Amino acid sequence: MIYDVLIEHKIEGGVTATVLGWQDCQAQGSTKAEALDKLHQLLTTRLQNTEIVSLEIDLAKPEHPWMKFAGMFKDDPDFEELLADIAVYRHELDEKWEECYHSQCL
Repeated sequence: MIYDVLIEHKIEGGVTATVLGWQDCQAQGSTKAEALDKLHQLLTTRLQNTEIVSLEIDLAKPEHPWMKFAGMFKDDPDFEELLADIAVYRHELDEKWEECYHSQCL
């Protein structure tokens, strides 16, 4: 496997090599080659008894905010009558709008 490594040359001397994404996996040396060699040894030892797997996690989909109201009137004996009253009221409003529209167009 190939890993990206950050090489840091310290002001006070020495070099630190860190595997990117693994902050706890780093080595120090007096030269770049020495730091990389130590890091290689560290990684080899660490990865001898390990495996890398992909883990898929299904996130719960949030419920639509209106879904909690769906079906709330299914057992209400007056609901059908309410729907009929709404339909009559809408029809009356439509007739009034039609009258208004035609009276202004003439």
